[in-house]
Amino acid sequence: MPAVLRHDWSRDQVMALLDLPFPELMQRAGAVHREHFDPREVQVSTLLSIKTGGCPEDCAYCPQAARYDTGLKAHKLLSLEEVTQKAAAAKAAGATRFCMGAAWRSPKDKDLAKVAEMVGAVRAMGMETCATLGMLSGEQAAVLKDAGLDYYNHNLDTAPELYGDIIHTRDYQDRLDTLAQVRRVGLKTCCGGIVGMGETREQRAGLLQTLANLPEHPGSVPINRLVQVEGTPLHGTALLDAFEFVRTIAVARLMMPLSMVRLSAGRAEMSEELQALCFLAGANSIFYGEKLLTTGNPDVEADQALFTRLGLVPMAVEAPAAAARTVHAGVTCAA
Repeated sequence: MPAVLRHDWSRDQVMALLDLPFPELMQRAGAVHREHFDPREVQVSTLLSIKTGGCPEDCAYCPQAARYDTGLKAHKLLSLEEVTQKAAAAKAAGATRFCMGAAWRSPKDKDLAKVAEMVGAVRAMGMETCATLGMLSGEQAAVLKDAGLDYYNHNLDTAPELYGDIIHTRDYQDRLDTLAQVRRVGLKTCCGGIVGMGETREQRAGLLQTLANLPEHPGSVPINRLVQVEGTPLHGTALLDAFEFVRTIAVARLMMPLSMVRLSAGRAEMSEELQALCFLAGANSIFYGEKLLTTGNPDVEADQALFTRLGLVPMAVEAPAAAARTVHAGVTCAA
């Protein structure tokens, strides 16, 4: 039975899912997960900051913003040799996708050419490639596609109505426009958000609604739990309830049944029990390695030990078993 991919979710419908009794929500999400994926398998990615700090944006959660004093040591774009060495180490540790992140508002063409070379080198090693470089033009997206990039990451961060309280240096539409450029050239999208930034449950519903109502569901949906960094405006925000985080994972799985739902930032602060609940709720992707751009992440040995205890294995091929149909405003069409 092919999956039905909806793109017409209302806010009330998403809230109804988030409001389900926890056992029922877990059961529904787990059933959808099993229908389309092997629940034992977890896709493993590694993220490398290829250019750190000095960003002109004012994202309230981000230690890489130049305007915040977080003690972060900035560094320029890494060399091709440095990147390929890191990619080789990631592959040896079991990662199948290598993600490269640069703290730019948008890349300059001369820098993009260097990143394209990195993408080609990593792709030649037999790994999937992903990049997050800020806003892109259509021409820049095409350069990355031609270099062999598989995924482009550009998160929505939060619900449209909260976005202006978190970021003032770019509009929500700017993010949607970059995603459109990426899709137009045939790149897969990696797009999610951050929870625990002081938003309400309804605003978390708004983030999930916007993600699921994109013209195509993102291939990967990273759900980040805010990592509070001293010196950023969101430092000191009340911590998000753990069960609320699991609910967010479960509803993402229900609304985007064929997407990889990734446990991303904040995993270093999560107990093994909380991570296990997230896997039961439908998470099937993690970032693997000691650091996520600039914040800590569980090390490889700890993740391998957790996988062994839970009976999980790294995913070799990212391909859901079921075909999909898309639904727009109640009309079904072939995807």
